[in-house]
Amino acid sequence: MLGIGKTIPEIETDAYYQDDIDSITLSDYRGQWLVLLFYPADFTFVCPTELEEAALLEEEFIAEGARVMSISTDTAFVHKAWHDTSEAISKVKFPMLADPTRKICESFGTLIPEEGVSRRASYIIDPDGKVVAFEMHDNSIGRNIREILRKLKASRFVRESDGLVCPASWEPGKDTLKPGLDLVGKI
Repeated sequence: MLGIGKTIPEIETDAYYQDDIDSITLSDYRGQWLVLLFYPADFTFVCPTELEEAALLEEEFIAEGARVMSISTDTAFVHKAWHDTSEAISKVKFPMLADPTRKICESFGTLIPEEGVSRRASYIIDPDGKVVAFEMHDNSIGRNIREILRKLKASRFVRESDGLVCPASWEPGKDTLKPGLDLVGKI
């Protein structure tokens, strides 16, 4: 499993993106933040609610310097078929990565081997390609994409603010902390 501070592996895979199927290499996105949304499978019940929410918030992720990508063990052709037939998924404009060999899910530690699908997991990757946040849970529980966006904002703040950290439920404009000192104030 890729934990905090670990560099993501060199990954090249097919993706459905911008009405086309093409190869994507994650290292091409170095210098940007990445938000990877692992999910079990296309044509399911919880997954379209999450990916639709991510699609509706994508511009906010981009404003934070991040690219959103989803990943399942389906092929890029299945992603396209889902995109073409689902009202919720038709809103997705970010790359939908294919992992039919299950190598990506296995390297991130999201694979459920006996089912051949991924657990529901979210990874925030910094511009250097290192994991700064991740969460994983049972596939029956949907994510809060707005909370992932909040974590991205906090991760960016900490990276860009010398020695400051973010307290619980921190949002931009709220008080921050400096270890060893009291509340610093709004920044």
